[in-house]
Amino acid sequence: MSAQEQAHGTLYIISAPSGAGKTSLIKALLEATDGIVVSISHTTRIKRPGEEDGKDYHYVDVPTFTHMISQGAFLEHAQVFDHHYGTSETAVLDQLASGQDVILEIDWQGAEQVRIRISGTVSIFILPPSRVALRERLTERGQDDDTTINRRMHDAVTEMSHYHEFDYVVVNDVFETALKDLETIITSQRLHIHSQKQNLKALIKELLA
Repeated sequence: MSAQEQAHGTLYIISAPSGAGKTSLIKALLEATDGIVVSISHTTRIKRPGEEDGKDYHYVDVPTFTHMISQGAFLEHAQVFDHHYGTSETAVLDQLASGQDVILEIDWQGAEQVRIRISGTVSIFILPPSRVALRERLTERGQDDDTTINRRMHDAVTEMSHYHEFDYVVVNDVFETALKDLETIITSQRLHIHSQKQNLKALIKELLA
């Protein structure tokens, strides 16, 4: 039996350009929804103030990350803004096998890698309501200078050009509406026949006896 066939949870990919509000939406989704977690990625970037190792990311140096790649430890990995990010395959498969739904916050390149490795993956792309709004959000964060913001805007166009490769597209204009859209997607997947055959196995056996 393959790893995909053993998995009872659903694997979700949520991608978005920087500044689209993905992180805030996922945080709110986790607070509103039971039985779903975010996979904690490995990264070579420096830990920021307030972040915790093992909670926000697993922080490793470049040699360690490179060794993990050589060992085939990552379900997907990519370089983003001069830093490396990767998703542990073992950790994700273990969570899915336990019945948990798992969210991967990755870009379109990572999404492409994961779809090949795990069938049944559900992918969601979050768009900003406009390019003007996207730049405003990046500026209001107060984390980057103009040069970095311009680079993020350029990269955002590349990222957004892959929206059509995803199963669902959510526009984050009104936050509450976008959150409701995400909740609806999760609910619909949990009611899908593939999920319900597992969740209602005992009931179905009784009803059809």
